[in-house]
Formats: sequence, C-alpha cells, structure tokens
Amino acid sequence: MTENLFWLGIAGAILAILFALIQSRKVLSFSEGNDAMKKIAAAIRQGARAYLKHQYLTVLKVFLVVFVILLALAFFDQLDNWFIPFAFLTGGIYSAIAGFVGMTIATSANARTAQAASESLNKGLNVAFSSGAVMGFTVVGLGLLDISIWFHILKYIAGFDAAQIAQTMVMFGMGASFMALFARVGGGIFTKAADVGADLVGKVEAGIPEDDPRNPATIADNVGDNVGDVAGMGADLYESYVGSILATFALGVVAYAGEGRSWNSMLLPILLAAVGIVCSIVGSFLIRTREGASQRELLGTLRRGTYTAAVVAAIIAAPLTYWLLGNWGVYIAILCGLIGGCAIGYFTEYYTSDTYKPTQKLADSTETGAATTIIGGLSLGMLSTIAPILIVGAAVIIAFLAAGGTLATGSAEYTINFSRGLYGIGIAAVGMLSTLGITLATDAYGPVADNAGGIAEMSGLGEEVRERTDALDSLGNTTAATGKGFAIGSAALTALALMVSYVDIVEAKVDFIPDLSITNPAVLVGLFVGAMLTFVFAALTMSAVQRAAQSIVIEVRRQFREIVGIMDGTADPDYASCVTLCTKGALREMVIPSLLAIVVPIATGLILGVEGVVGLLGGASVTGFAMAVFMSNAGGAWDNAKKYIEAGHHGGKGSECHKAAVIGDTVGDPFKDTSGPSLNILIKLVSTVSIVFSGLVANFHLL
Repeated sequence: MTENLFWLGIAGAILAILFALIQSRKVLSFSEGNDAMKKIAAAIRQGARAYLKHQYLTVLKVFLVVFVILLALAFFDQLDNWFIPFAFLTGGIYSAIAGFVGMTIATSANARTAQAASESLNKGLNVAFSSGAVMGFTVVGLGLLDISIWFHILKYIAGFDAAQIAQTMVMFGMGASFMALFARVGGGIFTKAADVGADLVGKVEAGIPEDDPRNPATIADNVGDNVGDVAGMGADLYESYVGSILATFALGVVAYAGEGRSWNSMLLPILLAAVGIVCSIVGSFLIRTREGASQRELLGTLRRGTYTAAVVAAIIAAPLTYWLLGNWGVYIAILCGLIGGCAIGYFTEYYTSDTYKPTQKLADSTETGAATTIIGGLSLGMLSTIAPILIVGAAVIIAFLAAGGTLATGSAEYTINFSRGLYGIGIAAVGMLSTLGITLATDAYGPVADNAGGIAEMSGLGEEVRERTDALDSLGNTTAATGKGFAIGSAALTALALMVSYVDIVEAKVDFIPDLSITNPAVLVGLFVGAMLTFVFAALTMSAVQRAAQSIVIEVRRQFREIVGIMDGTADPDYASCVTLCTKGALREMVIPSLLAIVVPIATGLILGVEGVVGLLGGASVTGFAMAVFMSNAGGAWDNAKKYIEAGHHGGKGSECHKAAVIGDTVGDPFKDTSGPSLNILIKLVSTVSIVFSGLVANFHLL
C-alpha cells in the first residue's frame, strides 16, 4: 500500500508552489511608491536580470560539457544507467528556476516594502516576509516535485525496484549541487565586490551615507543583494533539501531491506517534507508585529513562526514514523534534526545579533581602531564554532543510537544495526530541513528589507521610513546569519549521509572490502587533501572578491574625480558601469573555484583509489563545516556591530568608531556572503561528484 502513497510528494509540491503563487500575487498587489522609487527599483531589477542571464549562459556551457562527459561514461558502462546524465540537467534547471523566481519577486518587492514601511512597520514586514515566502516555498515545491517525478519515472517507466531507485537517485543531486555552487560563488562575488567598493570609497573616503544616490556603486550593491543573497541562497538550500532526501533514500533501502520496509523507509522523508510544507504555511500566518517594536520583538515574531512550524511538524511526525517503520527511535532521530536546527539558529543569532553581548563587545573594540575590530571579529567567529559543532555532534550520536546503531564496534549487533543507525543520521537531516519553507522565507526576506532601505534613502523618503527599514534591515542581517548557520548545519549531516552512501555504493562495485582505517596512508593523505581543498577554495573565492572589488573602487574614485557635480547632487553617477564591472568580474572569477569541486575528488580517486576519496570527503566535511561557521558568523557580527554603531552607539555614523566598524564589515563581507556559505555547498558537491564517478574510480586508479 505504501508504494502508492508516493504521489503525496507531488501533492505537497503543488501545494507549496500554489502558496508561493498566492504570496507573489499578494506582494504585487501593494503599491510600488512614487516615480523615483519605481525608477530605482527598475534599475535594480534590470541589473539583476542581466546578471542572471549572463550567469545562466555561462553555467549552461559548463553543464553541457559535463552532460556530454556523463553520456560518454554511460556509453562505456561507467555509470549505473542512462538516466543519470538527464537527471543531472533537471537538477540544475530546477535549481536555476527556483533562484530566478526568488530573485524576480525580491526585485519587485523592494520598493513595495519601502512604500509599505512608510505606512507602518508591520506592513513593511508583511511585504518583505511574503516575498521571502515566495522564495522559500518555490524551493521546497520544486525540490519535492523534481524528486517525485523522477521516482515515478524510475518505478513505473524504467521498472526499477526500491534498491535500484535509491542507488540511482542518490546520484541525482549533482546537478543541483553544481548549479548551487555557481550561483552562490558568482552571486557572492558580485554582491561583495559592489558592497566593498561602495563602502570603502563612499563611507570611508567620501564620508557619505550608505545607499547615498551620489555613490556610483549603490545600485550594483542593491543588485548584488538579490543575485547573491536571494538567488544564490535559494539554489544553495534547494540543493541541501534535495540532497538530504536522496541520501536518506539510499541509507533506508540498505537499513530496512531485511524487513521488507524498503519502500516505507523511502516514503518517510517524502511525507516529512510534505508535512513540513503544511506546517510552514501555518507558521507563516504568525509573522506580524506592532509599530515601534524592538529588535528582540521583531526576532520574537520570526521565532514564533519558525518554532511553531517545527513543533507542529514534530507532533505530526510521531504517528507517521511509527506507522511506517514501527520504530520510535527513528522519531527521536527526526526530533534531533528539528531541535538541532532550531538550536543552531539560536546560537548563530546569539553570536551575530547586536541585541546580544558578543556583537556589542565587538562594537566596543572599535574604540581602539580597525585592527582591534578585525582581531575581535576573528576571535568571535572562531569561538562561535563551538555550539554548532557540539549540536551537530550530539545530533549525529543520538540519532545513530536511537535509530538502532551501537558504538560497541566489536559486537555482532554493530554490523547488523549499523545501517539503521546511519539511516537515523540521514532522517535527522531531513527533519532539520523539513520546515525549510518558512526558514528560508525568514532568510530571503533580509535582502528585500536591505533594498527597501536603500530605495527609501535614494528617493528621499522621511526619516521615520528609514528608521523602519533600518529596523527591518538589521533584523534581516540576523536572519541571514541564522539561515546560513542552518544551511551549514544541515550540510554537515547531509555530507555525512552522502559519504556513507558512497562507501555502500563502492562496496557493491568492487570485489574487495576497502580499508577505511585512519592509519591507511591513502585515507590519511585523502584527509589532508580534503582539508587543503577547503582552504584553497576559500582563498580563491576571497581573492575573487578582492580583485572584483578593486575594480569597483577604481571606478567609483574615477567618477568622483571626473564627473563634475556628483557630490553636490547636480550630476548623476554612471550606475550602469559598476553593474557591468561586477557582472564581468563575477562571471570570470566564479568558474575556477566551482570546477575545483569537481576536478579534485575525481583526480584524488584516480590516484589514491576509493580509500583516498573517503579520506577526502572526511577532511573536506570536517574542515569545511568549521570554516563555514567561523566565516559566516564573524562576517555577520562585523556587519551588525557596524549597524549597532549606526544606531547611535559609540558616536554613531561618521565617527572614528564607525569608520573602524565599516572596515571590519568590509573584511567580513566576503566571509559571510561568498566564501563561508559556499563551503557548505562544496562539502556536498564533492560527495555527489564522488558518488557519480564511483564506477570510474573503482575501475581505474593508480594505487
């Protein structure tokens, strides 16, 4: 009977897409404001669309090359079947569509949010959050739709059994991961090049406010918020969402094949995702606030929505899990994911929000200059890794043991129940991401609020409007940091599940049992290579921002020097030139770091064999997780320390403390919006690439 319930995945996907459509119509029903606001919004929208068009054309070329390579591997029997190359394409296409939809509604909502904020804080929050909901529910809807359609194709057209479906579909995440990395890296380079250039020349050198219309880079900065933090984040979490479900498919078939519950183990993550969509819709109706609400109150209303969705999902998951698997331990594993996600969000908020001591103390460090501000931010980011790592570690151990695993490695029960414990880890990742619809909505809302503040500033709206948009923007900085922490935490669980899937798939393809002990030189060298990959990738993406930002700094200085009348407002800057420079720089710089994630695991496998690849995956997952948390939280804290000073502390805007905070924020920009969030995609992409090319590595390797 359960085999016929997989259509509920399509039903859940359609519900999510319909809700996204309703929210988009709601957003578009609001006024876009006066002619000046409409003109600015149109420029941002045009720049964002132009960038995405060029980005997608660049990515398409790379996708076609990889598609041809996969076809060749399938022809020479180095892939499991011919469906994998085509699923690679659909994963990338769906991911691109999700990013495009989110970016389109975000660039339509920014001026509407500013106009709504001129009426009340609650209206501004309502419009911005509704636009974020479009992104969130489009991502989960398209992700679940992609998985469900391929499941039915493999089952009813190809005639595959549960094991064949699971082993095939775990390879399908490569397309989504590939697109996510390009979107995250490219968008991150664009947005931070513009942001750094605008801040260094505008705020520090010229002494003009953020989003001042006299700054030539301000439109590029607003465009970057959308292509990086909306389209990039959407593609990122689309990949996490799909990857966690597919990895759990593969683990479940192995764990429950002996009981005849293989279909049930695959159905559970699908139903959890569908239930999470319903719960996210319920939670979204709880997002509202009052005029004059403090930052804590604004954070509280978003927490109310996300926590309610998580609690309702946890309640519904209990009978569902027991009915399908007859195992309360698996339900505990799901709770580990749900609670772990909320806990990571809380501690990320604690370290990055200016309502808590860590960021306030970081703001205090600006009293002695930029150097101490940077040192303080680095220290804060490193300390902030403690909570997420311990939370994920606890979730992994508890989920593993609760689902049936044992840590007594020498016992007979260890081998029998090991796969069930691993399934618990996979289902914990699905639980963490089950309410992604509302979690991503609270994240994607941030760039819209940021753009709204810029439009309010540039169009000369009243001071009370700017105060409201600043409050929403500051909240958005915190929710963005929380969203990144959530994405990184789920990536760690998903990467672990994918690594185990890789081992299972390889063991089925080779006629020997791989030696995966840490004393095996191949594994040990693989660990070092994986750790190195994390640092090299971070270095390349940071350098990309540096080079692109330098071109913006030079261009803004040129315009200030050569265009007479910019500073007194009698002449308009050339905004388009900065947008063009950011576009060219991002597209040029995003290719090498993205290809690194594909080339390194394949090359490592061809030299060191499957043991080396397992070491690589372990090294990249551990160092990538810690580095991603460190960079994202340090960057978020620097940003909010600056906002804290701009709110009137330590001398306020224009003070020496403010200039030091701006420099700290400039260092943190590529940390939190380019390198940090891209690392969580890297650790999953190297896993999916390794799985797809496992046959090639198993048959052809030097050692």
